[in-house]
Amino acid sequence: MTKLLLVFIGGGLGAMSRFLVTTALAGKLGNFPIGTLAANFFGSLIMGLVVGLLAGRFESVRLFVAVGFLGGFTTFSSFSAETLALIQGGQLFAATANIIVSVVASLAACAVGLKLGGA
Repeated sequence: MTKLLLVFIGGGLGAMSRFLVTTALAGKLGNFPIGTLAANFFGSLIMGLVVGLLAGRFESVRLFVAVGFLGGFTTFSSFSAETLALIQGGQLFAATANIIVSVVASLAACAVGLKLGGA
């Protein structure tokens, strides 16, 4: 239960932070989603730092920061960390498949959802 609470609180704080970042940057580059890009970039940077620094230690900090906060803050940090782990493990095919399938499938699923939603 403690683990779920750490993820829950971290995720909520991350989602609120993403909202603040994207709101603050909205319209700064026309229609380009600079806020989402910034959140994904900095969240992925922090994810790399957290994973590298903690490396199997401080499970509660990892759950709160990496899984919770960064999971709520970004749309890309977990994907980036998992893909790099595959690359570092020598699983280049799996990493490439993860990149292609994640991007293509997610875009397709969003398109289907938009269609089902009447857009």
